[in-house]
Amino acid sequence: MNAALYSSARLAGILVSFVLVFTGLLASVYHLTAPAIQASLAAERLAFLNEVLPQKYYDNDLLDDVLVLPPTPELGQAVASTVYRARIAGEPTALALEAIAPDGYSGNIRMILGITFDGTITGVRIIEHRETPGLGDYIDLKKDKNKKYPWILQFDGLNYPLVPDAQWKVQKDHGRFYYMTGATVSPRAVIAAVHKAARFVVLHRDELFAGETAP
Repeated sequence: MNAALYSSARLAGILVSFVLVFTGLLASVYHLTAPAIQASLAAERLAFLNEVLPQKYYDNDLLDDVLVLPPTPELGQAVASTVYRARIAGEPTALALEAIAPDGYSGNIRMILGITFDGTITGVRIIEHRETPGLGDYIDLKKDKNKKYPWILQFDGLNYPLVPDAQWKVQKDHGRFYYMTGATVSPRAVIAAVHKAARFVVLHRDELFAGETAP
């Protein structure tokens, strides 16, 4: 082997060794940090769920007691979605699930809501939207400038079976929900989606709680 070939082979060997060592180090770091990362993500997810489903409603592992729904038009879901099931001493108390309003001013509005076994809404939060900043985005608790009476909190404590269907509208449409003048499309979409989701839960609550837990 001439000097040039020897030098090339030696360099290739060094590079391969470096890649193997570096890959091994990355794998070691991943295995060491993965549990902490997963625990952090789980804590964040649980904290977000607690915004719509306070901890007083469950003593089970909310992140473990889940049901995967197929695409569900009643929830605006064209793909599978997850339902989190709350229980106390094994008895069903409430659910947290995602819904989509397809008719927002600028497209889909994704939300999550909590609802008790008897149909009382425990909270609603917007996950994602593209509504007009400073106008329609008051549906989002973080962006609502009215910190004393945020718009989204109007749903808290409403019991679906006790609220007539005709009242699930903004006041402009003779419903019960207040709104900002000139920005009715976004709240109309959210109200309709929450209404449909609450009705879906009340009609299917036994099936939702009895369904097999997702692996």
